[in-house]
Amino acid sequence: MAKPQPVPPLRVALVTTFYPPCNFGGDGRYVRSFAHALARAGCEVEVIYDADAWCAMTGQEPPPPLPEPPGVTVHRLSSRWPTGSAMLTQQVGKPVIQRDAIAALLDRGFDVIHTHNASLVGGPGVWALGDAVKLHTAHEHWLVCANHVLWRYNRELCDSRDCFKCSLAFHRPPQLWRSTGLLEREAAHVDEFIALSHSVAENHRAFGFTREMRPMASFLPADETEAKGAGAPAPHPRPYCLFVGRLEIIKGLQDVIPAWDEQLPADLLIAGEGNYGEDLRALAAGKSNVHFIGQVDPANLPALYRNARALIACSLCYEVFPMVALEAFREATPLIARDFGAYGQILDESGGGLLFTDAATLRDAVTALATDTALRDRLGAAGQAATATRWSEATAMHDYLALVREIAVRRGRSETVARVDALVDALGINALGV
Repeated sequence: MAKPQPVPPLRVALVTTFYPPCNFGGDGRYVRSFAHALARAGCEVEVIYDADAWCAMTGQEPPPPLPEPPGVTVHRLSSRWPTGSAMLTQQVGKPVIQRDAIAALLDRGFDVIHTHNASLVGGPGVWALGDAVKLHTAHEHWLVCANHVLWRYNRELCDSRDCFKCSLAFHRPPQLWRSTGLLEREAAHVDEFIALSHSVAENHRAFGFTREMRPMASFLPADETEAKGAGAPAPHPRPYCLFVGRLEIIKGLQDVIPAWDEQLPADLLIAGEGNYGEDLRALAAGKSNVHFIGQVDPANLPALYRNARALIACSLCYEVFPMVALEAFREATPLIARDFGAYGQILDESGGGLLFTDAATLRDAVTALATDTALRDRLGAAGQAATATRWSEATAMHDYLALVREIAVRRGRSETVARVDALVDALGINALGV
């Protein structure tokens, strides 16, 4: 009797504009963590990203690629005209100079084609390429906002469309394709759109995106789950709360610093740099309990988190799912978060912190966590427990494979179903229930 042939691994293409080291924010970092998690689960992963976009935005040559683990192959797209390539895609909403290269890569027998930040790697037009289960994760609000962040005129939260003037305020050319119905037509190629938080799905719905979005939690990679700051000496002589992030107006520190007077029982440490840094330093002038510590080496962040009384999360715009929250929870540090965007959901699901709405409630939360060690430790432990369950890599992979299998069954892609089932058996995870 012939032995049954082994089932080939699930093949996944991840398509994104930015990928480390050609990366600016959390979306590229997330995609890299996701690629590595899929590889650890036994998938064959190929990442396709557009170095032209990074070169056009920085005016620099791309740095050398980072090493990748077995199971992950990275394709860096580049051309002789990076600015022209990025500008054409930004204007027409389709890959132009890189179209043939992307099409050839996606025509390699993938089970899943999963786009992330598609803004300059091909816009909505990239969704039509390749034949597979197709997913798209919204890492920002690009589907409904040309400037990605629903921050109108670069000065206020957006509550109605004025996209032409707003693009000019951001010094970006208006995107002509957004008035042609292109996004709605090309979205038909995508099986499911994924939202990393409830607020993301709600915002897309409010701004006219008609497709339902599948909720799927973010996660802390398995190789980053162990607390690293335990036992590390406190990096600051007084009790402190910590902010980690870019110093931009949308991050909301201009509301926090004025409330941080000498009566508070903790200092404020601000880790990061950005184009709003000079204004924030001027705002903090004369405040001996507010300290700007600049860009911090990632290796030194765990000790900063671990010894903080709380992480301050004060964004004025809609954060999709900030990874700094999970990094703080990993070190058993609670959040003090503005009651806005994803933070209400994060604290509701974890019990890992306190919400604030104004200067008074911010001060109350800081005072409580700075003076009540038992409360601080209880909330921090709740957040840490949630990273081991709700936001673990195992949970993320289970939910992802369940979604892929559900779509593959619906579309009659029996080979993909078989490959998912083989992965489930090999991983020994619970039945997917679909």
